[in-house]
Parts: sequence; structure tokens; C-alpha cells
Amino acid sequence: MVPIPIFVSASKNGEGNVAPRPCREGDQFGGVAMVRCRGSDRVLTRIDHVMICVPDLQQAIVAYTRLGFRVHPGGVHPGQGTHNAIAFHQDDYLELLAVNPAEAHLASPRLVEFLAAGGGFRYVCVQSDDLAADVAAMRARGVDVSDPVDGGRRTPGGQQLRWRAATLGPRHPLPIFFIQHLTSLVDRRKQVPSPGDHPNGVLRTDRVYIAVEDVNAAARTYSQVLGLPVPRLQRGNVIKADMAVFDIGATGIAVAQPAEAGPTAESLARRGPGPFQVLYRTRSMEAGARWIGHHGGAPPARGTRNTGEQAILVGPRDACGLYIGFVGPA
Repeated sequence: MVPIPIFVSASKNGEGNVAPRPCREGDQFGGVAMVRCRGSDRVLTRIDHVMICVPDLQQAIVAYTRLGFRVHPGGVHPGQGTHNAIAFHQDDYLELLAVNPAEAHLASPRLVEFLAAGGGFRYVCVQSDDLAADVAAMRARGVDVSDPVDGGRRTPGGQQLRWRAATLGPRHPLPIFFIQHLTSLVDRRKQVPSPGDHPNGVLRTDRVYIAVEDVNAAARTYSQVLGLPVPRLQRGNVIKADMAVFDIGATGIAVAQPAEAGPTAESLARRGPGPFQVLYRTRSMEAGARWIGHHGGAPPARGTRNTGEQAILVGPRDACGLYIGFVGPA
């Protein structure tokens, strides 16, 4: 199984930030002393986007349009051999990424291998307010992480988007990758018409789920990398797993170990450890179910979360290899 990364991204001008949690130098996070506490600043702000790697970009656009997302061509990544499509929500987005046939020879061998195995949910991106400082703080906690590197993409409309990114090294092969946007959220929203106006009512990413074989060991590792306390374990009723949820702003990253047959166990058996589900907060859960039904999709499965909320779940066959969940008012 190719390790699957998560991203930590930094947003400019405090966009998407939530009220900070207080901390002091030397605070313990999963047994590791916190190095950087900056008063009114957040270290991590929210999930920035999820990356779904697909063998055929056009087919994936069709699939996610059937799920009620407004998906738009995103552009190419020069020199990387990839192109993408974007479904932008209020503050975060869904990315469909594939090999660009015009530069296929430049594509990463790991990506080609991942796609040969069927593709699916490969990366999570989380926001931070200062990538260089976060990299330094991670290294002080013993995390193997690269220096920030400049990146960019030109949209089909000619807009230039810029960012800085850092990746985890082989000693920490988690599904994490770190990105700092150098283009403001206001300008990034301009790459698509009517961002967040999805027929399925999706407002934002609520939580992502990562299948692991040992939830306690995984929680300690994620705590070290993210600089957050080890959460208490809880039972995920819909995913049928014991999970530790790291809350980052209004979003969360859950590492989950199967407790019985269900989505987590199925994903772990099919693909091994790695991200397997995105849960979206929607303004109308039934709107999503109706759209999917009217566009030929299988009726979503229904369940009750441990919060008491109802949720619906679309399976991997209809979502390019991962589970897509919706939660919100009926």
C-alpha cells in the first residue's frame, strides 16, 4: 500500500480561522512538549481540501456531478504531469486529480502506482497560519518533514494560484501534506462560478476518516505530527469503528480502527491503511439524496452518528473508490 498523505495548509489574512485555544510553552501534546504557542494565532485552522486521485478525470467529473457537486476544470500542474478539477465549497474544496496525458511522463511513479490499484482518496489538506513556523515546530517534535516549496497552478480562465507546500518524510509516512496559500481565499473562490452552490447542499467538509490497524498507536503519531492532544477514543456508529478525532477548527481528522464489519473494515481490507471517507456538512441532507436518486445513483445508506445526527452514505462504486457522507438538516 502506498502511504497516503494529509496536508496542513496555511491561509493568509486569517481567512477561515476560528477562536484560538490557549496554550503555554511546554504544554504536552501526546507526550510531546509543544514548542510554539503564539497567543492570539492558531497553528492549524481547518481542512483545506481533500484530494481524490482518479484514472480518468472526465469520468470522475461525471461521477461527482451525479453526487450533486458542481465540478469545474481546475487546470494543470506544470512539470508534475497532472491536471485536476475542483468543487469549491464555502471555505474548502474537493479536488479530483489525474495524470495529464500531455505530460504523462512527468507524473510521479507513486501516483501511477496508486492509480493502477484503482485510485481513490489519497490526501487530506489542513490549513495553518504559518507554514515555515509549523515546519520548525514539527521538527522540534521529532517529525520528519520537508522545507516549504513554492507551487502553483494556472486555471483555465488564466488565473494564477500560488502556494507553498511541505511533505512528510519516510519516518512519518502519514497521509498528510502541508500547504500555505499565497493567493487569498477571496481570489481562490474566483476560479469557479458560484462557489458553494451545490445541488446536494454541501457547505463544507465536516470530517475525514483514515483507516488504521492500531488506533492507539496511530493517534499518538498523529498527535506528534499535528501538535494536538491525543483524543479520547469513541465509537463511530456509521463507520463501525473505534476512532480518535483530531478537531481542527470546524473540521476534524479521525483515525479509525474497525470494530465490526462496515465501511472501515471494508476499506482496510480492500486498500489497506489510508483515507477512505469524507463527511460533508450540508444545508439539506434530503436534497443530496434526491439529487443522487434523480441522476441514477444507488439510494444512499442511512445511519445514526454517535452524536445522534442522521447521516447518509454513498459507497465506493459511486464515488471513485471512497465513501462520501452527508450530514445536516433533513
